[in-house]
Amino acid sequence: MDYTWPSVYFAYLFFFLMFSLAVFFFVKTAKDGYWGKDGEDIKFRMLEDDDQRRSHE
Repeated sequence: MDYTWPSVYFAYLFFFLMFSLAVFFFVKTAKDGYWGKDGEDIKFRMLEDDDQRRSHE
């Protein structure tokens, strides 16, 4: 019995799933605006919030 084909099918299935998930999350983040000109604003807002908390302590 040849066990080569099941492993090949599994490998292609795994690659297809990983590629599909990558494309899905890329499209999802593009729709949410993470790739636009204001994509890093949340990072700066988070850093400003951290600075404000430290100044109150």
